[in-house]
Amino acid sequence: MQRTLIARLTGTAIAAGLTVALTACGGSSHSSGLPTVTMMVGGIDKQIYLPYQLAEGLGYYQKYGVDMQLSTEQQGGVGAEEAMASGQADMAGAWYEHTIEFQQSGKDVISVAQLSGAPGEREMCANNANVQTPADWKGKSVGVTDPGSGTDDLTRYLAARQQLTTQDFSRIGVGEGSTLISALQRGRISCAMTTQPTVAAIEKKNLGYSAIDLASTDGAQKWLGGVYPAAGVLAQASWVNSHKDLVQKVVDALVATMHYIHTHSAADIAAHMPPKFVSNSLITKDDYIKALDQDKGQFLPDGMMPAGAPQTALTIDQQAGKIKQQIDLAKTYTDQYVIEANKTIGSGG
Repeated sequence: MQRTLIARLTGTAIAAGLTVALTACGGSSHSSGLPTVTMMVGGIDKQIYLPYQLAEGLGYYQKYGVDMQLSTEQQGGVGAEEAMASGQADMAGAWYEHTIEFQQSGKDVISVAQLSGAPGEREMCANNANVQTPADWKGKSVGVTDPGSGTDDLTRYLAARQQLTTQDFSRIGVGEGSTLISALQRGRISCAMTTQPTVAAIEKKNLGYSAIDLASTDGAQKWLGGVYPAAGVLAQASWVNSHKDLVQKVVDALVATMHYIHTHSAADIAAHMPPKFVSNSLITKDDYIKALDQDKGQFLPDGMMPAGAPQTALTIDQQAGKIKQQIDLAKTYTDQYVIEANKTIGSGG
């Protein structure tokens, strides 16, 4: 299945050292004595996926009774959602929209917690681009990760909402990180869609500005027409049904993490992340904190699926021509574990 709407690691592969061997042990006991769950994340060093690693840094997985074995997808390797669907991992830290694509292909995958309500992307434009809305792309070259990628889907959808067709502007695959920055710097493209920390690096080098904000729920409402359910916790429905207690423990840990994000500063959050995530070849720790403070609004406070959000994701997939069949959105997610988790957290659990 085509990997879409999921952030890959940059060529620097900052998080490669955290990759662990995956065995879908689904509840077997590890050295900690706690039941083990494996989860692959679609780019664990990126800010749009920080809750999964933050929960580890805060000690919440162990606190709520699970030995979580995190790994990250590698550029050019198997995607997090594909690893989960094939049984290489119990869960995936990936975008909700994959549940829709899986349903179309006959696979029953659900999201058991929703961590963000926006794609976490920004349209970064060269200082001389004179772009303020997608309508200004007319006659210009716009960068996407790859043709058919999530950034390509979003770019086409944004254009369509401004009555632009794909004949009105050019879409060029520029990858991400250093290759995207180089394309912008050399004038190969006028704009490109990307996430933190690349956004911060572009701003620090004074190469461009953020023209379109998809990194907050307000931005998603403005440009996409609704809250967009991005990073979530995905698993095969059959695995969820046979491991309900484990699922609850994982969701408890991540909902507690979402509460932490909304009650603590970006500096507090950064202090619990691996040092290589917050200070590396792209950014300094101060850059990381500033970027997180700017884009922290993408994270949902309680893990609940926002009203209308699944339909927004479906509409974008349909616009991109990826969904041709009738989709039962009610079967793509559940809030039951999140509701219980919020009761636990609210009662001081």
